[in-house]
Amino acid sequence: MNMKEILIEQLYNLVKIPYSYFFKKETLWHFKKEDLLSFPSDSLGHSLGCFLKNNDFELQESLENHDVFHVLTGIGTTVIHEIEMQFYLFGNGKKSLFLLLVLFVGVLFYPSKFPSFIRKYKKGKLAHKFYDISFLNLLNQPISNIRFTFNIQL
Repeated sequence: MNMKEILIEQLYNLVKIPYSYFFKKETLWHFKKEDLLSFPSDSLGHSLGCFLKNNDFELQESLENHDVFHVLTGIGTTVIHEIEMQFYLFGNGKKSLFLLLVLFVGVLFYPSKFPSFIRKYKKGKLAHKFYDISFLNLLNQPISNIRFTFNIQL
């Protein structure tokens, strides 16, 4: 990991807890990845469990939908991928101080990736608005149906 990535990860860790405390008021999911893996194999829940297992992650309290966004869009988890995810969500209509900060830092630190960021933004624009949906009640639904319903292109 290079110095820019370390700095961005440190910034994220610094703002993650206050951000989730003040701005995320969704119902907590109370699932472990093992619980999610018990959902039907074609479901969002199972796919989320596989994502968590493959990346050695656990669900982050109050930030559960963020991992769902990775699963639905197929966007990875590197620092650049995280910035791409925020561009995708911006294209989908999401606006927050945190998101705008990530966009700014992404363009500032990775100007050569700007074309990739714009491609993700455009994909987010093409998708039907989903950034503000709680996916808790959709965990048992086939992931292909959810992608189709929201026009999420991989």
